[in-house]
Amino acid sequence: MESKTKNKKTRAQIEAMVGRAFAGLGLAPGAEAITELKDGWFNAAYSVGLADGRSVILKIAPPQNAEVMRYEKNLMATEVATMRLVQQNPAIPVPQIYFFDDAHDLCDADYFFMAKIDGDNLAHVKAALPEATRAAVDQQIGVIIREINQFPGSYFGYDGNPELRAATWPEAFSKIVASLLEDAARKAVVFDFSYDELRAAVHKHAPALEEITTPCLVHWDGWEPNFFVKDGRITGIIDFERALWAEPLMEAQFRQFGDGGISHSLRGYGKTSFTFAEEQRRHLYSLHLALVMTVECF
Repeated sequence: MESKTKNKKTRAQIEAMVGRAFAGLGLAPGAEAITELKDGWFNAAYSVGLADGRSVILKIAPPQNAEVMRYEKNLMATEVATMRLVQQNPAIPVPQIYFFDDAHDLCDADYFFMAKIDGDNLAHVKAALPEATRAAVDQQIGVIIREINQFPGSYFGYDGNPELRAATWPEAFSKIVASLLEDAARKAVVFDFSYDELRAAVHKHAPALEEITTPCLVHWDGWEPNFFVKDGRITGIIDFERALWAEPLMEAQFRQFGDGGISHSLRGYGKTSFTFAEEQRRHLYSLHLALVMTVECF
């Protein structure tokens, strides 16, 4: 994905960032010391070889003047804080954060270095795994997501944007959807439905949100490219930047896409049946994702 938010840097710039993060250490010799990781859509990311033989991951936020959606404010600070939080639970295989820099002198945006995960990107290798291994891996994903959801919050909404927070989930979700439609209007996005029809659909089912009274941590972006696997086990989960305080049914594993059946990840999570209100919320969260994925392209 070639996005205008990707803040790519030269070797000299990356070497200066390495020196600050690792007490003056340099890069490994040769051009292969820096390899751009191109799977992501938003941030620039590199695999970086250090002079002491280690390999680490560098992630760089978009430039300060980059045009982003309202909910995408301060995503890197959110990501680092969330990864450090969930690292308290050893059942969540999150890579260690080595260094986070928001000074904007060596780099025009936030950046951080983290440990390189031992394993393959699940999206790249899943098709080649035996069926039983795929099922076991999916169940592990459900367990990991459930552990993430155990962290309680003090409000609903996004760490990075106080405007998209509230004391109740119906109010917070209403703000979140409204912000997406405001972003869409600013870019003259045309949907298959009118803006008023979309607002009416959310309003019609909003009472189902009232059941949720306690915010929990939601990864939200837990699709297969953000998991790593080795020897039939999940070895890492990444990309916590879009995490928010919400309810578990907002996780990717619960969205109403695909065949609608009970997946192995739902079995691993321990949630395989849903009330009518829960089904309403699952549809609302699928609509939310569809709005995000449409508007972000503009």
